[in-house]
Amino acid sequence: MGVRQSRFLVCIPLLGLFFCAGVPVQAAQLSVPPETAEIVEKIYQFDVHGAVSDSRRMQEARPEHPLGYLLEAEALWWKIWCTSLEYQYGMVDARHRAKLEADQSYLDLVTQISALAEKQIQKQDSAEMQFYAGMGGALAARFYALRGENRNAARAGVRARERLLRALALDKELADADLGLGLYNYYVDTLSGIARMLRFLMGIPGGSKQEGIRLLEQDMAGGVITAEAARLYLALNLHRYDQQYQRALQVIGPLVEKFPRNPLFQMAQGDLYGKLGNREQALAAYKAAEAIAVEDAECRAKIQDLVRRASAAQRGSQAEAQQ
Repeated sequence: MGVRQSRFLVCIPLLGLFFCAGVPVQAAQLSVPPETAEIVEKIYQFDVHGAVSDSRRMQEARPEHPLGYLLEAEALWWKIWCTSLEYQYGMVDARHRAKLEADQSYLDLVTQISALAEKQIQKQDSAEMQFYAGMGGALAARFYALRGENRNAARAGVRARERLLRALALDKELADADLGLGLYNYYVDTLSGIARMLRFLMGIPGGSKQEGIRLLEQDMAGGVITAEAARLYLALNLHRYDQQYQRALQVIGPLVEKFPRNPLFQMAQGDLYGKLGNREQALAAYKAAEAIAVEDAECRAKIQDLVRRASAAQRGSQAEAQQ
């Protein structure tokens, strides 16, 4: 997720990926408190501890609002994702996670996000609260998918889709809702034959990969707190499913530049360099990832192991090419 701001220059608001100089003004689509930007910065710079602490302070200040709980869940997700990573098929990715008691705190936050949003909706329906309710479902869906709980993931994903569609019906300019809808469309259109049959039997709505990509790109351009997440998932999916390595490299590049202390971005870039045959650049990206000081010991050990495996694979490919 990323906080996007507009700036006024000569009294003209300019919105986009690059900001002109001037006084920052909060974007109109989604209203968030000023401290949100710093929390999101910490999340993407891989300062999980700092992001969690700041998110909890936001919860104390605004206990009835879902945002603080959403930000904490997003921060915790980075550790879940990091410690679930594997290096296979020339790509560092999280493919499976066992059921761990430590993950219950993440699920509790997801439940809290949805419950608080629903409470506000019962008082007065709004695009903002429908968005948060949808994000609660989306965060649950991605977690269940990682644990291989496909039915739970499907149910949570469908609920998220319904909420996000409602949010856009109330406010068509709410670009942040495009993240969940974009991922839903993309993933549903990449299901295997067996999974498609399951989708049909469960009555799960279909989707379009191209529409998913369009929505993710739309969020990248206009999202307030989800723009960076949209960029990350688009890059990963272009790599995972479409083998569009050059395009994925172009998408992930701005994240590496903006958040140089995130080792997962560095490794994702290294994987893409490797797929494109740029082995020296791949090794440099892995080395950069290994050099980053990661506070969490488990995650740090995982990254060091992944870097060793990925680097060895690149050196092996290089040696074969030279024979």
